[in-house]
Amino acid sequence: MEPFAGTPSREEMLAALEKRQGVEAVRKLQAATVAVCGLGGLGSNIAISLARAGVGKLILVDFDCVDVTNLHRQQYKACQVGLPKPEALLANLKEIAPYTEFETHFEKVTEENAAGLLAKADVVCEAFDNAEAKAMLVNAVLETMPEKFLVAASGMAGFDSGNEIATRKVTKRFYVCGDGKSDVNDGIGLIAPRVMLCAAHQALTVIRLVLGLE
Repeated sequence: MEPFAGTPSREEMLAALEKRQGVEAVRKLQAATVAVCGLGGLGSNIAISLARAGVGKLILVDFDCVDVTNLHRQQYKACQVGLPKPEALLANLKEIAPYTEFETHFEKVTEENAAGLLAKADVVCEAFDNAEAKAMLVNAVLETMPEKFLVAASGMAGFDSGNEIATRKVTKRFYVCGDGKSDVNDGIGLIAPRVMLCAAHQALTVIRLVLGLE
């Protein structure tokens, strides 16, 4: 997809980022590759934050399609209902960050394909809404890809205070964001602000890792 007519040039957008974030920070972010596994409430918001911050390449992975029930908290448009999430999110991201490099995969992450899908990533974001899928990805990355950073999430449901959402360092290369307790399986719903808060924690943790601040 080519940039729209009137879109600022790559040089103009980088200069604007450097003015706000610093030349060295932008250089490091541009050189980074981040994989976002799961493109729902967490993943779609993580991807947009990272694209805006200037991460050079994003690997976007999901096997689901946009549903009307996603629209209240995920970064999709009503006209995109029915589209594969990687395809829809890519279109939206291209409007925001036209010079970012993207790699999309419309498939489910499994123990068998995880290594191939995530091979190029410096940092992996776990953004699934299924406990078994979360555990599978965490185990796959920690056990077979020890050179990569992993940023996962646990607990962002309900209407409790956003101040309960935090980032915890589990090991040198493993971080978990969330309140660590709320679960949609308890009959608690997901609302946009709290999900976005958790996604922002994940995105900021990724940025800090890329910049060597953790």
